[in-house]
Amino acid sequence: MKATNFPALIQRFFTDRLCTQMEASQHTIAGYRDTFRLLIRYAGSRCGKPPTKLTIEDLDADLVADFLSHVETTRGNTARTRNARLAAIRSFFRYVAMTDPTWLLHCQRILSMPSKRYVKRSVTFLDAQEIAALLVAPDRTTWVGRRDHALLLLALQTGLRASELISLRCKDVVLGAGAHIRCVGKGRKERSTPLRRDTAKLIQGWIGERRDSDSPLFPSIRGERLSRDALEHLVRKHCLTASRTCPSLASKRVTPHTLRHSTAMELLHHGVDQSVIALWLGHESVETTQIYIHADMRLKEKALSQVARPEAHPGRYRPNDELLVFLESL
Repeated sequence: MKATNFPALIQRFFTDRLCTQMEASQHTIAGYRDTFRLLIRYAGSRCGKPPTKLTIEDLDADLVADFLSHVETTRGNTARTRNARLAAIRSFFRYVAMTDPTWLLHCQRILSMPSKRYVKRSVTFLDAQEIAALLVAPDRTTWVGRRDHALLLLALQTGLRASELISLRCKDVVLGAGAHIRCVGKGRKERSTPLRRDTAKLIQGWIGERRDSDSPLFPSIRGERLSRDALEHLVRKHCLTASRTCPSLASKRVTPHTLRHSTAMELLHHGVDQSVIALWLGHESVETTQIYIHADMRLKEKALSQVARPEAHPGRYRPNDELLVFLESL
């Protein structure tokens, strides 16, 4: 095998493959960048080479497997993060196989590495009492409090993702008849989400405090777009305040994505069809929305109440055949 220039392949993978051909999002590029930054450092340490001297041959299936174990054991990453790292590595080696077919067998060994299974936990969401407590937590006599109240109300009514919330600008809000919010979400899908009258009225009052229609809808105190960390901080801060009047919030880890889950559960409780909820949240598939059905105990209890008690007679099954007796004894 010839020693293909690994640094050049990495550069072309990011500039040509991801940015030009696939037009990958900034989040995807950042995730892949972090993966290869970790992988290259690990490979350099293992092989005793600087990153610029590494070759494709150095990054074989054994090294990739050891790296994936490293991110779980040494770095303490979850199986989901480990799988995300593997997905980025697979994408690169598919590109290598297409660029230089002489490395096809080498790449195939890495591409055949399986993702790791993990426990899929039920989603966390807020009930009606917890939502009410959270919405009254911000001090609306201050500018920051009014901003936070408007943001929380909009998040809980629309179910926007964290990235969609902080990217909103004043011009993305359409008021009047058919009031709604426009946003470009995951996968560059543009969608519009309707607003209730009370939400539209509150947002209209909040926009009245803003001067530039092209400015962020929910800016920082410096007038810039809120960062993701700032959004998570304000949600945690107001949850802590709300937990004083609603103790059940203290036992929950509430994030901006929890507000999105709460929106979906509210829609589900009001009998909205799964396909409509998928459209509302911008899900790629209706199957993604099924996680809310699994998490909703009230729906399960309602289904249980509709099932009649079986008229079964007590007793124990006893096989009446020698072969069945043998199998039963195993």
